[in-house]
Amino acid sequence: IETVLSQRTKDENTEKASKSLFSHYKNVFEISKLNPQDLYDLIKPAGMYKQKSERIINISKILIEKYNGEVPDELEELIKLPGVGRKTANIVLYVSFGKEALAVDTHVHRISNRLGWVKTKTPEETEVQLRRIIPPELWGPLNGSMVNFGQKICKPISPKCMECFLNEICPSKRVYKNKSR
Repeated sequence: IETVLSQRTKDENTEKASKSLFSHYKNVFEISKLNPQDLYDLIKPAGMYKQKSERIINISKILIEKYNGEVPDELEELIKLPGVGRKTANIVLYVSFGKEALAVDTHVHRISNRLGWVKTKTPEETEVQLRRIIPPELWGPLNGSMVNFGQKICKPISPKCMECFLNEICPSKRVYKNKSR
């Protein structure tokens, strides 16, 4: 549920919404009985609260009906849940179950291409390529590290190439050198 709240928002907004939600409702059994409107004010800080409310309630119902209230620990099952794609499923597998899982979001995709690790057009293609070149024990921590790096240094627009510790080896440095701030 927290990974659904985290979609397309900042960590601090996810944390506010999550604390608010779970201070009122403790589990999927309680959440499954709600109407989406019951969650609006609680999860509003996470943004897209109407869509996320519906998804959270639907996911809660499915978890009860199909999985006895437990979160499945297989990628194939997780991506069947509404609003759960490969990135979200892989985060759940790594964080909740300690499994080797590679979550590729926009930051991982962008940075991997800029560094020349891959030449791909989509995060899904990037995931396939990175699985071939990165040892599985590094898959889980990669996402958090690259998200942080992508938010602070290797930004989508005006990356801070001159501040980057990789600027001597980065093939994209020349492209962004004059645009860095």
